[in-house]
Amino acid sequence: MSFAYPWVLGLLAIPVLLLGWTWRRTGGRIAMPFDHGGQASGRAWAVVLKLAESLPALVLGVAILILAGPQHLSAPRSRRVLTNIEFCVDVSGSMTSPLGEGTRYDASMKAIDEFLKIRQGDAFGLTFFGNNVLHWVPLTSDASAIRCAPPFMKPENAPPWMGGTMIGKALLACKEILAGREEGDRMIILVSDGDSFDLSGGNDESVAQTLKQAGITVYSIHISSGDPPSEIVTITGLTGGEVFPVDDPQALRAVFERIDSMKATRMEKTAPELLDDFGPFCMAGLTLLGATGLTLLGLRYTPW
Repeated sequence: MSFAYPWVLGLLAIPVLLLGWTWRRTGGRIAMPFDHGGQASGRAWAVVLKLAESLPALVLGVAILILAGPQHLSAPRSRRVLTNIEFCVDVSGSMTSPLGEGTRYDASMKAIDEFLKIRQGDAFGLTFFGNNVLHWVPLTSDASAIRCAPPFMKPENAPPWMGGTMIGKALLACKEILAGREEGDRMIILVSDGDSFDLSGGNDESVAQTLKQAGITVYSIHISSGDPPSEIVTITGLTGGEVFPVDDPQALRAVFERIDSMKATRMEKTAPELLDDFGPFCMAGLTLLGATGLTLLGLRYTPW
């Protein structure tokens, strides 16, 4: 038990002095003819009356304790550690290739939608890229905007300046988004089906080190029947992620489930907090106040 304003407790001297005066006073009596009679001394009633007279002082003491701001430490709790996940989706022309009942782009966005359902509570952002980068949805815990995005950025509807594939440029742009988040883990899920010339000449290692220093893990989904580019393997490996080649919708969904298990939700203990603890004192005060009201019906001091 602690108090927000401990200096207020010094005022408890007032009710203590009132209680001492109530129980020790002897003056103020009036002599009556029957004082020397044979009736009982009435000491029991004297104790009852003094108890009744002590109630206001006790009420004052409780009021002072409440004004001092009683507090107690809460029990430690577990809270979910937020993961900031940026989807980096390729919208180059090759993403219009058939996959399942639609295109590679359609299958990717459908799998992302299912992934959003199993990662509720995390923050998600959506970035489309080709030769240029477009941050479509900022990092948010409200995934509805991502679910509404697929019709607007289909590769066949994308502007000409989004043609081509520049993965290095896209990853660094996503890094700038995630680096601004001070809370939680950081992750990029790259969805692409092609190679990227801006990762050649050792630039892949440079990009990987930049992402690693920012605390970002990169997972890549290579939607193609061929092997993933070695540059993407390097980036995912150096950042602690992994690359997954897929060539059918079922495998695509399984990859997102695999990523969820590899980057499982973390729980951490929060430090106990100081909480107001007025309850016991309010109950005691109300009880004493009620008892004081009842004693006023007849239990009060008279000088005879």
